[in-house]
Amino acid sequence: MIKNIEEVSCAFLHDVDLLCFSHLRWGFVFQRPNHLLTRFSKHQRVFFIEEPIFHDGEERFHIENYNDNLYVVTPHLQHGLTSEEVHKHLQKMISSLILQMQVNRYYSWYYTPMALPFTEHLNPEMVIYDCMDELSAFKFAPPELLQYEKDLFTKADIVFTGGHSIYENKKNAHHNIYSFPSSIDKHHFGKARKMKSEPEDQKNIPHPRFGFFGVIDERFDIELIDAVAKAKPDWHFVLLGPVVKIDPASLPKYDNIHYLGGKKYDELPAYIAGWDIATIPFAMNESTRFISPTKTPEYLAAGKPVISTPIRDVVSPYGNNGLVHIVFNADEFITAA
Repeated sequence: MIKNIEEVSCAFLHDVDLLCFSHLRWGFVFQRPNHLLTRFSKHQRVFFIEEPIFHDGEERFHIENYNDNLYVVTPHLQHGLTSEEVHKHLQKMISSLILQMQVNRYYSWYYTPMALPFTEHLNPEMVIYDCMDELSAFKFAPPELLQYEKDLFTKADIVFTGGHSIYENKKNAHHNIYSFPSSIDKHHFGKARKMKSEPEDQKNIPHPRFGFFGVIDERFDIELIDAVAKAKPDWHFVLLGPVVKIDPASLPKYDNIHYLGGKKYDELPAYIAGWDIATIPFAMNESTRFISPTKTPEYLAAGKPVISTPIRDVVSPYGNNGLVHIVFNADEFITAA
């Protein structure tokens, strides 16, 4: 019987390399792809191929070896190329990578359908689509993404989804599709239960502290945080994470809201340890309709009370089982706290 992801990866890879095509940068935020592929790399080579960086310099691909078997590949292309030219150059680079790294047998693992046009020439033994988010609902999503996803469903041998709600939305699109919610490193976040020392940029923030870590983007409920912070000036919000796709000037700015920027994965338990309540303040909009926040079980593993807006995959199972306080507005947030 297979008991954990280590056994799954060992059984799954068995001397076959993995080419992963992602819309996320490896070093951006440590999340689902990082967790899975790091574990896969204990048993076989993994090539994490990022979207290109455009500049005025020489065309090349940069390979960074993160461990013995994990390679992060970043293509560098010149500005001004058409989409067709970009696809042609990337196709050539990937073929060159396969030759240079002596990749013979391999699986293709997709996080983004946008990689399909420059990988059609590949001949993998299996195609896997790990549909972790409804990318078409995110801000600045390319209009052609939906068609590429349909094509990827046709091409894929197996599809995983990042949560139950997105599975319900996609389950009729493929004959071999499975809900595969992200798990967590319980031991890592459990460290927060015993930590006493505080990070320098947090230790002088007064209590009570309401914490959040993650990307601050169009999914973040700016109005909710604004309303609660304004109503409760003695409550302090500690917000960890990069601000992307939204104007930082649009974020509420009060003395009791502290934007501490992005933190390394290894640093998170030390920050969470100093919070009184952990929060999932996501707006209820199209971009959050199918998300399944991994931070929910991470917060719980750290031993913190959790307040969340009514994200479907948080309400069920966490809210329905009394593990998370679900709130619909600022008044309910204040009451729950």
